[in-house]
Parts: sequence; C-alpha cells; structure tokens
Amino acid sequence: MSDFLNLPSPLVVLKSDFLEKKGINLWIKREDLIHPHLAGNKWRKLEFNIQEMRKTQKKGIITFGGAYSNHIYATAAAGQLFDFPTIGIIRGEVTLPLNSRLSFATEAGMKIEYVDRTTYRDKEKLASIYQTRFPEYYFLPEGGTNMHAIPGCARTVAEIKEQLSLMPDYICLACGTGGTLAGIISGLNGESRGLGFSVLKGDFHQRDIRQLLSDAEITDPKNWSINTDYHFGGYARRSVELDQFIIAFKKNYGIPLEWIYTGKLLYGIFDLIEKGFFPNGSRIVVIHTGGLVD
Repeated sequence: MSDFLNLPSPLVVLKSDFLEKKGINLWIKREDLIHPHLAGNKWRKLEFNIQEMRKTQKKGIITFGGAYSNHIYATAAAGQLFDFPTIGIIRGEVTLPLNSRLSFATEAGMKIEYVDRTTYRDKEKLASIYQTRFPEYYFLPEGGTNMHAIPGCARTVAEIKEQLSLMPDYICLACGTGGTLAGIISGLNGESRGLGFSVLKGDFHQRDIRQLLSDAEITDPKNWSINTDYHFGGYARRSVELDQFIIAFKKNYGIPLEWIYTGKLLYGIFDLIEKGFFPNGSRIVVIHTGGLVD
C-alpha cells in the first residue's frame, strides 16, 4: 500500500558549534519527507486505520478537525491516493474563500460539513450523530488518534534503531492528541526515553496516553514524560520569539518548521539543552512530524 512513500524516512544529523559545546548528539527524523501530502505522523496514524477500514468493509472514512487541520488535509489526500471517499466534519462556521487546507481537501474529493463549536465540543453526541447518518463509513477520531494509530507510529522507533544501529537516549516529539507519543512509547521496549512537548495548555496528556495504551493492551513502560513549558499560550498560539527561532533554525540547519507543532518542539529542546537538562553525551532523536508551513 505504501510503495510510493519515502520510507524509511531520512534520519539527519545536526551539526553546530552550540551542540558540540554542549556535548549533545542530535538527529532529526524527517517524517515530513514521507510524502508531499501524507507527511509526518499523519501517515503513521492513518496506515493501520485504512487497513481496519478495509477489514470492516466500510466504504470510506469520516473524521473531524478544525479549519486548519493537517489531519483533515492528510485524510483527504489518503482518500484520493488509495481510492476511497472521505468526509470531513469541520469545527466552526463556513469561511470563504476556503483556506489552503480545506481547498486541498475539497479538490481531493473530501465532502466537507461544518458543525457549530458547541455541538463539536460534545464528542460523544457528535460521534453518535454522524455514525447514525453515515453507518457505512469508518469513524476516525479527531487527529486520527485511536488504538489503530499506535502500531504505525511504533514503526518509527524500529526505523530509528535500524538507521542508528542503536537506540538513542531520548526520542522527542510534539504532542497534540498524544497518539503519536503513545505509539512511540509502545515501540521503545524500555530501551530509550520518550519525551513529549505539549503544544496545548493543560495537563491531560498523561491520562489520555495511558488510556490509549490500555485500549491497545500495551503495558505502560513508564519511560516517558510530557513537558508542558513550551506551548506559547496554547494551541496555534505563537510569539515573535518563536517566529525568530523558526527562521534562524531554517537558516542554520536548512530544515523548515511550522509554529503549531515542530517550532515549539525544537525551541523547547534547544532551550533545555542550553539549561543543561540533557546530560553531556546524550543521543537525542527529534521526530519531525510534518505540518504545513503557511
């Protein structure tokens, strides 16, 4: 199913005087290069959900997200590439002209429906409404996060181990719904530490990730944690300082970041390196989970 995808995704070492001075070995796992439209953790989470859709003989996928959702974009792309219909339920009201993500989704064949924010917040009611209306569709939660997302994300760890010929000390990634980190945790086998960087305000990730692991019947290895210090005010919030870091990072390392996920992640990692959080000689792999750069 994935013959035209760039797998395994490249693992790129970063070199700089700063990293050398701090005694840190840093690599970036370029999941953003898997495919132009199915990049990053979106493909990892979709892969086994598409298989489950086929297995349960559903005709297509119905899923949920905001107007700027990378998940909506990727699901529409998957439907077009693998020839199945998609429906996207979008939080909020219609805003014309459509932004780049929703324009792409509709051009890829996704049927778009809008739901007011109050209804959207009641996840159980929302699921009930659309499962009743579209029983022939496979129901995929917001962000693509469920137990079937876990094995796809765990494959990233196997690739890292093969590419490095060892396990790093830390595998770091940004966290939205927590599904990707749950998959990474499941693939660690106690050989490394998973470190998530929340892009949202609040301290709910640990509960949600433990529930995902439990749903997938995976024993929590407890070699992971969530850092909540670098959300910059919450989801889709940014600052001049963050924007300047993203610009400087691309100039110094040639790798684009966006300000919702990967910019906050790398800002946090470099700040922790500066503060001496990681021991001298640490091997760190950062997972670049993609995301569109507007």
